[in-house]
Amino acid sequence: MSLSVSAPEPGQSAPSQAEIAARTHTLHVWVQPEDIDDLGHVNNVVYLTWCELVARAHSDRVGMTLPRLFELGTVAVARRHDITYHIPALLGDEVEVCTNLVSSRGIRARREYTLTRVSDHKRLAECVTDWVWVDPVSGRPKRPAAEILAAFGF
Repeated sequence: MSLSVSAPEPGQSAPSQAEIAARTHTLHVWVQPEDIDDLGHVNNVVYLTWCELVARAHSDRVGMTLPRLFELGTVAVARRHDITYHIPALLGDEVEVCTNLVSSRGIRARREYTLTRVSDHKRLAECVTDWVWVDPVSGRPKRPAAEILAAFGF
């Protein structure tokens, strides 16, 4: 998996540099003692937590904080996570967590993530999350407002 922006749909132009920048975000985390499981490495659930952290930080960076999304009447909820683990992160490791919002069509959006150990640039894991936009009150699927799409470069 790479974090390149996916090819445009037929009839659409490639995204601009500004749109690409709006779709990506990077966060650095350091493995803490509470992240370590009985096998001596980062527990699988922690990788998912880091993916959710970078997604939230990305949303906040582009002005789509949770309160703002509530105001706009649409929030994203995870529908499916798919994580591929390559090598374990260990106590004290610095991990670069990168996300790329690769698509947004109707009520669905997809993010890809890479998790890389900074010290040796080894890929630790990759994740793909399918998100669904919903009304925060009813929980029913709802297309996001144009303002939301624009903030994320769509």
